Amino acid sequence: MTGAGRPPTTVPQPSTFLLSRRLFVSGVAAVYALAFGELLVQVQGLFGSRGIVPLAQQLDELAAGLPGLERWQIPTLLWFGAGDGALTAWCWAGMALAAIAAAGILPCALLAVCWGIYLSFASVAMPFLGFQWDQLLLETGLLAVVWAPGGVRPYGRSEREPSRVARWLVLWLLFRLMLLSGLLKLTSGDPSWRDGTALDFHYWTQPLPNRLSHYVHWWPGHGLSLWLMFAVELGAPALLLVPVARRRCRQVAAAATALLMALIAATGNYGFFNLLTALLCVPLLDDRAWCALLRRPAAPAAPPLPEGPRWRSGVTVAFAALAVVATTDRGIDEFTRDRSPPRPIAKLREWVGPLQSFNGYGLFRVMTRERPELLLEGSDDGVDWRPYGFRYKPGDPARAPVFAGLYMPRLDWQLWFAALDPEHAGWTLGLLQGVLEGSPPVLGLLGDDPFAGRPPRQARLRIADNRFSSPDERAAGIWWRRSEPQPYSGAWTLEHGHLREVR
Repeated sequence: MTGAGRPPTTVPQPSTFLLSRRLFVSGVAAVYALAFGELLVQVQGLFGSRGIVPLAQQLDELAAGLPGLERWQIPTLLWFGAGDGALTAWCWAGMALAAIAAAGILPCALLAVCWGIYLSFASVAMPFLGFQWDQLLLETGLLAVVWAPGGVRPYGRSEREPSRVARWLVLWLLFRLMLLSGLLKLTSGDPSWRDGTALDFHYWTQPLPNRLSHYVHWWPGHGLSLWLMFAVELGAPALLLVPVARRRCRQVAAAATALLMALIAATGNYGFFNLLTALLCVPLLDDRAWCALLRRPAAPAAPPLPEGPRWRSGVTVAFAALAVVATTDRGIDEFTRDRSPPRPIAKLREWVGPLQSFNGYGLFRVMTRERPELLLEGSDDGVDWRPYGFRYKPGDPARAPVFAGLYMPRLDWQLWFAALDPEHAGWTLGLLQGVLEGSPPVLGLLGDDPFAGRPPRQARLRIADNRFSSPDERAAGIWWRRSEPQPYSGAWTLEHGHLREVR
């Protein structure tokens, strides 16, 4: 019997994820639109007929060694054409279809097409589309296809219950991404991650620092920042496993991860990577939480329609089993790269590997402690050399580091890797050839052109060590200290349209 004055007992309502799914699916579509948009403005300079690495030429060479159906070992729609018009058209198509999906129209079908187009570029557009966030976008995009509702305009009163298995797969991706990021740093053998000094190097040695990176570098709390980072990377996945107070733990994990991503984005230029990682936190919050955050009325009490036909549920469960096995295998590989997997797992690798959607992760497992910087120069006489500028990469020591926002300048990023690993930087000859030809698409990827569009007679790359200046030097307008440049590629000229090294 209920005593007088005692409030009636309320039964907690089960969590629903209709709004959560809609935000996640539309968010992934928006990231696709952003990714295709930034690729659109770079694709001719990177991969066009007058670009650094002409894709049509590469595919012709690949086709000669892969006759017939064997070509589909490299899954790309660009087999049907990789000319300048086709490259631009695919970028426009991806951007337009992603925008339509973000608006809630045909989200499942259009996201599947976007995944196919992006995979088409990622499969062949090396070395400029081989970053971990490209793989993260492909994996997240494929999971968005699995979780997205079918139909033309599926959101609304006739919306079906979101698949719990598909939502769990998104959380599995977030769990692996964060946990591997933390564990691989601690197990890499790099002592700077264990003694708390890694961030003493990170802000000035990362690929593309920004203005705030300089200020944070001189902040004395790097050790505290590092341990807080580990608390999020290792603690947030642990919170997902807590069996009690799960709703509150999920909210804490989402907030901590999103805050970490915001801080990383504020102190470095990583394109859409941080936004995409934060999007993975969306399914951690149920509809009640999102309605409170967005200050919109609570969802109606009427339950949504059942999940859908049994065949789709069966396909989702089968896909989930395959994904868990494949991604677990890849995660183990990040720790033991020389192991030989059982034959069934090796066969699974062979099938899913080209899709780049079942991945292992782990950025900055070994901290870079130096910053070699490549300098691009041109000359008419081999004596007077003039430097080319870059929009985002460090160059003039008196120029402050630049904020790129969500834009990913792929040439600037790849030049950072080329400075660290010259043996795998043969593509830089394509950059020199583009400069010597005065190729407008290539010059469009650069910043200041000392020859005003006219090609020089010679071009070269040199390398110099850079590090942040002191606060006093910064106040005087000097942002970088640079060592005396040394030769990197030698001087090159064009002879009958072909590169020739100047002796």
